[in-house]
Amino acid sequence: MPALPEDTTVTTIRDSLHDRIPLDQPTVNLIGTAPFLRLDRIQQLGFVSKIWPGAKHTRFEHSIGVHYLMRQGIAALQRTTAGQGISDRAINVASAAALLHDIGHYPFSHAIEELGDPVLPHETVARRVIRSSAVAEVLERDWGVSPDDVMNMIDPVDELPPDQELLRGLLSGPLDVDKLDYLPRDAKGCNVPYGGVDTPRLLDSLRIGDVEGTRQLVVNEKGVSPLHSLINARQEMFDNVYWHHTNRACMVMLLRAVQEAMIHGTIDPEELTRMDDASLIHRFRQSDMPAQTRKLVESLESRQIHKRAVEISARATDLYSYLGTLFYDPSARRRLELSMTAALSFQLETEIGDHEVLIDLPKPEKWKTSVWVEFDRPPVGFRSLMPWVEVVGLGDEDFKRYEEHRRLIRIVTTERLREEVSKRWESLLYPLMGAAEQQD
Repeated sequence: MPALPEDTTVTTIRDSLHDRIPLDQPTVNLIGTAPFLRLDRIQQLGFVSKIWPGAKHTRFEHSIGVHYLMRQGIAALQRTTAGQGISDRAINVASAAALLHDIGHYPFSHAIEELGDPVLPHETVARRVIRSSAVAEVLERDWGVSPDDVMNMIDPVDELPPDQELLRGLLSGPLDVDKLDYLPRDAKGCNVPYGGVDTPRLLDSLRIGDVEGTRQLVVNEKGVSPLHSLINARQEMFDNVYWHHTNRACMVMLLRAVQEAMIHGTIDPEELTRMDDASLIHRFRQSDMPAQTRKLVESLESRQIHKRAVEISARATDLYSYLGTLFYDPSARRRLELSMTAALSFQLETEIGDHEVLIDLPKPEKWKTSVWVEFDRPPVGFRSLMPWVEVVGLGDEDFKRYEEHRRLIRIVTTERLREEVSKRWESLLYPLMGAAEQQD
């Protein structure tokens, strides 16, 4: 298989972000498999299209975009002396992994995955999909690579060969092609002025450097500014799109709907991995599903989305910390939601559905800036190879502080309860916190 698809192009697709993307026959065969075609029925942004109706792009087109950028990044490396020795095998493994990196994704973005055990990370699910489907046959027959190598690049469990480890930095890391595709693609789909990245300049700046005795991806001085724009784009998109209160309310409604179905034994995690957006909603409307699941899904379909009653910032230190820990214990979060619902029902002397009061806990994000910068002629005071944080004066902790101050925890409710919960939340929540602390 040639290093670049332009060598044996059999078709070209017109992409909304990258324009013309040439595809060779092995790639066409891989995207034609049933597991990959499922991605065409999963929206990249889940419920964001309820706020920005144009944001209906799918994981199918995103995956093709990531594959395209992986090829572009490899081509940039091959134009350097150090990159000319990258093996064809490593190139093919990295290219296939880029195309298949989301093959195990659940419907509706990351909402379901936030449930945690027994719901597996989508990277782990990808292993099962690749191993047990036509994907493995295409990889062996048409790509000439081992499915195990591709799986290991997506979800590393074994040590990778040096060339593959090097290229994995293009798939997952501070400047990976995944972010280089989804940030501008999502911004374009939402028609918002965020997510801008000078992708060609960043890819052209890629080099292979010797960092403390290890070959790894670095950027030259021309990559400093576009890398900063990538980090800023990510912050802006989380701030304005991914953490939008309506999107987050939809996600926590779906999360609870799945949780109830799993608790009642009407669905299992394995079944979820085979579903797409439409089939999941259809399944959750069936009569054997618990009432909470059906009601939440019906509300999502009819746009009766839970409303913000309370927003809690990181400056409410003890409360924010207590609730934040519940992200890692969905069962404890559900118990707290049910206890708050019962307390509110008692106070108002009225019946309240178990699904009407929910707690939204966005996933704590990790901000990594562990990139090194290579200078041909370093300015006075600089070295020829330096960590990016020393070059720009900003590091992981700076971005982590920003994330903590902008990431809000919310109590969301049905519209009829919004004002009551907004007025009563302290009397509902603080006694429960005290009881939980006494039990601990």
